[in-house]
Formats: sequence, structure tokens, C-alpha cells
Amino acid sequence: MERGAEGAKFKKELVSKLLYFYFKDQKTKVSSDAVIIMSEMLKIFVVEAAARTARQASNEDSRTADLDHFEKILPQLLLDF
Repeated sequence: MERGAEGAKFKKELVSKLLYFYFKDQKTKVSSDAVIIMSEMLKIFVVEAAARTARQASNEDSRTADLDHFEKILPQLLLDF
């Protein structure tokens, strides 16, 4: 993730490669607007995952969030997205 004036963001090249990785047809094209939108969606997803993980840890009176807290919020997070 890059860090700029507006906060952290994913590199467009990385998002583009991730998208192409899952396409079955090698001829599939992705517009630059689609990459920008996917980058924003990934950013929202990561921020929401971190916030929910921290909230889960807090609900369990833990001062640090760990993988167990993340695993507890993951099913609902995936359903929400």
C-alpha cells in the first residue's frame, strides 16, 4: 500500500495484477476506472476489517487485536461485502 496525502492506498499495478490473476480468459481487459474503483473497495475492506477486529478485541477486554479476533469477524465481514 502506498501512503499519500489522502492516506494509505493500493498501487494500481497491484490491483490490476490481482484482477487479471482471477480471469480465465487472457483477453479480458480492465479499464483504468475499474482499477480505481477496485482500489477504493479494497481500501474500504481493509479499513473495515481492521476496525471490526479492534472492536472484537475490545469487546473481549483485550488490549491488542490478534488473528483470533480477525477470524471471529471474518465470516460476517465477507457476507457484508
